Amino acid sequence: MDVGARIRRGPTTTKKHFTLSVLGSCAMLLCVSNPMDAQERRPLQVDDMFAIKGVGAPVISPDGAWIAYTVSETSLEDERSETRIWMVSAGGGDPMPMTAAGSSAGNPKFSPDGKYLSFTASRGDTASPGGGKNQVWLLDRRGGEARQLTEVEQGVGGYSWSADGTRLLLSIRDPEPEDTWAGDKPNAPQAPWVIDRLRFKRDGVGYLTGNQHTHLYTFDVTTQVLTQITSGDHDESAATWSPDGNYVAFVSNRTDEPDGNENSDIWVVGADNTDQGQTLLQVTTNPGSDSSPAWSPDGNWITYVTGIEPDLIWYATDHLAIVSSEGGQPRLLTRELDRNVRGPRFSSDGDQIVFRVEDSAENHLVSMDLESREMNRIIDGPLSVGSFAQGPDGMIATQVATLDRPNEIHVGTGDRLRRVTTTNDAFLEGIELAEVKNVHFPSKDRTEIEGFVTLPVGYQEGLRYPTLLRIHGGPVSQFRHAFNFEAQLFAASGYVVVQTNPRGSSGYGQAFSADLWAEWGVRDYEDVVAGVDYTIEQGWSDENRLGVGGWSYGGILTDHVITQTGRFRGAITGASEVLYIANYGHDHYQLQWEKELGLPWEGDNRQAWEDISPFNKVDRVTTPTLIMGGEEDWNVPIQNSEQLYQALRRLGVPTQLVVYPGQSHGLRPPSYQKDRYERYLAWYDKWVKPAVKPITEP
Repeated sequence: MDVGARIRRGPTTTKKHFTLSVLGSCAMLLCVSNPMDAQERRPLQVDDMFAIKGVGAPVISPDGAWIAYTVSETSLEDERSETRIWMVSAGGGDPMPMTAAGSSAGNPKFSPDGKYLSFTASRGDTASPGGGKNQVWLLDRRGGEARQLTEVEQGVGGYSWSADGTRLLLSIRDPEPEDTWAGDKPNAPQAPWVIDRLRFKRDGVGYLTGNQHTHLYTFDVTTQVLTQITSGDHDESAATWSPDGNYVAFVSNRTDEPDGNENSDIWVVGADNTDQGQTLLQVTTNPGSDSSPAWSPDGNWITYVTGIEPDLIWYATDHLAIVSSEGGQPRLLTRELDRNVRGPRFSSDGDQIVFRVEDSAENHLVSMDLESREMNRIIDGPLSVGSFAQGPDGMIATQVATLDRPNEIHVGTGDRLRRVTTTNDAFLEGIELAEVKNVHFPSKDRTEIEGFVTLPVGYQEGLRYPTLLRIHGGPVSQFRHAFNFEAQLFAASGYVVVQTNPRGSSGYGQAFSADLWAEWGVRDYEDVVAGVDYTIEQGWSDENRLGVGGWSYGGILTDHVITQTGRFRGAITGASEVLYIANYGHDHYQLQWEKELGLPWEGDNRQAWEDISPFNKVDRVTTPTLIMGGEEDWNVPIQNSEQLYQALRRLGVPTQLVVYPGQSHGLRPPSYQKDRYERYLAWYDKWVKPAVKPITEP
């Protein structure tokens, strides 16, 4: 079937064939004109990453007049990040800070009557109940200081208002167990972790002992009474009130062994129940993952995101579904779409569902008419839609990012889409951005691959430039139509930057993504190398000055690249895996590995583990390689980087290992983030940029 005919205003099964210059895209993308001459602008520098602010979490006031949102910024000097709440008129204009500098706040929401702006923050006297923990705060929009509303000892996770504004729905994690190991000994060590779970560690968390869970509570705003409505050896998430405030829908995996599957379901609990959730209604029974529930205005239906092929793990497409709030047979609404959907919500009249769709390298906002099943792209084009909010009369506020602009808040849809925040404009006015081309090219087997090529700042036609192939993480992820600091930084330093979406990427349908199944480093390798060949054919790249690199899966595929070709003069592999059997029981992906590769001691499975391990070809590497990672990374453990470093060092290949103390898969301290980019540039400048004699394959 022609899926492109099912969603109006743009194709879905075919990729868009156009070239976009970020400096020439303002008319389409509603950019603010830049008064500065190009001669007055300067190229991007490493420290500029801390000047770019993150904009997100838009919410609309009940009268539709105002939009609250978050602005996050990072200080290299203070070694910290801070998020503040701002508010802007829906008609545009100067935004107003609603929380003060000096402490972070997040998760803004308007009370249903519009009188208060609530948010979460870790403030207050640490000696008071819940002081210093994340709590819900209230700011009276008529004036005055914010006041702490909740006093939960261990702090609050998520929260939401009931429709009548009398209660909050809170997500609260069980308190830490008391450490009785120390006793009266002042220098006693921490108690040992006692583990009996199948999945026993998580990156950024550490060891999972299984004795803490996240449960749901209601909180009476007037009486301050906190009532627990779920309990047990399970976690609840994505909780949402029914329109009448009588029920709560939530997501939970309540199978006998939740660590051994991804079978989360939608459940409903009474908001006034007295048995802490012993009486529940299971709404979905799909053996895959059901998530993101949202009620219809009349409370009769719940829409949600569902994964109907759990054995395909991360390669499976997430679909849109609807089910009666009393349970029963669900309706799958996007079976033929073959694109991932996110964040569904009913329209205010209940006739439509609005949701995000990932399509090629773009993220669009789509509405579906429930009677006709017709889908319309209400925000589309070369852009990426992020989180969105709905207001009165169909009003929509959303994050929108483009190649030349980080996320900003936009209001409206279609031709009436307009930007109402200008958070990063003043900074960007002084920066000379590089031109970005959206390209399509054939891979070795003639499959069409999409990507982005960022030309060097000051690019001159007819000259060939040193070129960096940068590979995205995931693998089920993608480069998209959004501002990319890394690509702009490398381009400002004189490089062509090639970013491709190879097999395994998420925006091109399930078959394209699942093509990677148990064959990492085969067709995805061919796809990324084809991107470099394309830029050479176009006359942009110097074939004798090529570099490659990436983080996470980007590092993994880099390892495959350097074990299969010697054409790259320099490589950087960050947080990568090279010997998969060494990770069994060590990283936090045991369920995924077992499904894709099988238990390593059964039958011929061991060979599957070995086949995808670039370590088994490490003797072929000749490329000078910088290896990086976090000391406490349980996503892609540092032992992989250590193994690769040891091998290359013994082989005499120029290499260096950089380990960031105390860091998990992502680097949090700003100084580490800066250090990483400075090392990137130094390594590529040393090994890739200098003019040299042509290289030959080993």
